[in-house]
Amino acid sequence: MKKISYLFFGLAILLSDVMCAVVAFNYGKMLWGTKNAGYSAPASTAFLWAIPFLIGIIVCIIIALVAKKKR
Repeated sequence: MKKISYLFFGLAILLSDVMCAVVAFNYGKMLWGTKNAGYSAPASTAFLWAIPFLIGIIVCIIIALVAKKKR
């Protein structure tokens, strides 16, 4: 159970890094689009991409904590 706990903690860290990259890329793309391509949505809508990643991170942390307590 200890290895599963470490696996899910590592997965949560990996998901947080990927989340930062995806949100930053989409924010930059939206910022460019609002200035040059005529997008009507504000650039801050790129932060909506963080919601599924945050759910995944929370689930991974919960699984890791439950696996850690069962050992």
